Amino acid sequence: MPEADAVRTIEVEALTKRYRVKTRDAGLAGALRALARPRYKEVRAVESVSFAIGRGEIVGFLGPNGAGKTTTLKVLAGLLFPTAGAVRVAGYDPWTGGAAFKRRIALVLGNKQQLLWDLPPVETFELNRAIYGTGAAEYRGRLDELVALLDLGSVLDQPVRQLSLGERMKCELVAALLHRPEILFLDEPTLGLDVTAQESVRRFLRAYRDRHGSTILLTSHYMADVTALAPRVLIIHRGRLLYDGELRDLVTRLAPVKRLELVLSDGATRETLARFGSVHTYAPPHACLEVPRDEVARVSAALLAAVPVADLSIQDPPVEEVIRRVFEGDAGA
Repeated sequence: MPEADAVRTIEVEALTKRYRVKTRDAGLAGALRALARPRYKEVRAVESVSFAIGRGEIVGFLGPNGAGKTTTLKVLAGLLFPTAGAVRVAGYDPWTGGAAFKRRIALVLGNKQQLLWDLPPVETFELNRAIYGTGAAEYRGRLDELVALLDLGSVLDQPVRQLSLGERMKCELVAALLHRPEILFLDEPTLGLDVTAQESVRRFLRAYRDRHGSTILLTSHYMADVTALAPRVLIIHRGRLLYDGELRDLVTRLAPVKRLELVLSDGATRETLARFGSVHTYAPPHACLEVPRDEVARVSAALLAAVPVADLSIQDPPVEEVIRRVFEGDAGA
């Protein structure tokens, strides 16, 4: 959670969003019955979620498909009205804040685009400048900064349809940030990008936050995004918030072991390694041992003294495994 004296830019209290969805049986008969006697079911997208985020934080928002992440972001951005609960973003109620509120936020959806497909990105940038009423000199300075940070100088005048997916995503970020919002909601910003483009977007987001103190709430299925950017995570599952805290604390709590990644010399057998810990994998010359966290130093020293090891590194279990344990109900109260 943010420190007590931190300025809170996002406050969410008991947020609930439910949908009334029409249901029908398959086939013509089912369609006719749905017309004559419609039936509905209630879908609980978000259920009594509460959290607060301080100014300048980058927070990861994690959960499987359908967990309620995008619904929450759309409520925070004022696109959806909640069924119950209270929300304040940058000091505003998202549904009544009007233009003053919209100037303080940006929402980027990795599977949606605002760029005009047959026109160069700079045309969309100019359109956004007019929408937000940004002065010409201010616009030019911000555009130059963003283009330099994202290395986009060579693509601004090319039609969007000719750009790579990574170039398009970078241009989406430029379009979203030209009005310099205080708060950035990012929903899968690296979706479908190659490793190089993903890392480029991560570097940019870190640099942009450091320059302008922006608050970022990030959803991603790529755990590398989260571990690189967000020391704090919110974990949501089936509409309910399961965890709010430091990612490293979650790893320590749910993964009480560390992994010794080994490159073996000749003569190190599985049976020999098993004397020092639990053998997670054994595929010579590579092997992996799991040992209790507080035993790592002692076991590493004993292992190096007794076993022919060419290389040894100490790692936490993958974050994906830890998050999966949360979804399986192992996080505790």
